[in-house]
Amino acid sequence: AIEREKPNEGLILHSDQGVQFTSWAFVDYCKENGIIQSMSKTGCPYDNAPMERFYKSFKAELIYPNKFNTEDQLDEAVNRYVHVWYNHIRPHSYNGGLTPFEARNLA
Repeated sequence: AIEREKPNEGLILHSDQGVQFTSWAFVDYCKENGIIQSMSKTGCPYDNAPMERFYKSFKAELIYPNKFNTEDQLDEAVNRYVHVWYNHIRPHSYNGGLTPFEARNLA
């Protein structure tokens, strides 16, 4: 995503305090790529409500109803879900009924 989107300097990645986000490898990756890490307080999922909501939709709409036989199938389905369906087709009440792509273009 970083190579494709080429984000502006000062990119902030907000996450919970899961081990995948606190590992030295991930912390180093963020530093090497100029990503500022921001984490929710321990035991406070409301700090990360937008991502919690995304993962609820992601699991309900893609993961639970489907079976993936290979890692390639899963990878293709995740990319299609995020980059086509979720960002460009699926309206979001948070964005006033706009897709994330439409909302970003209006910003």
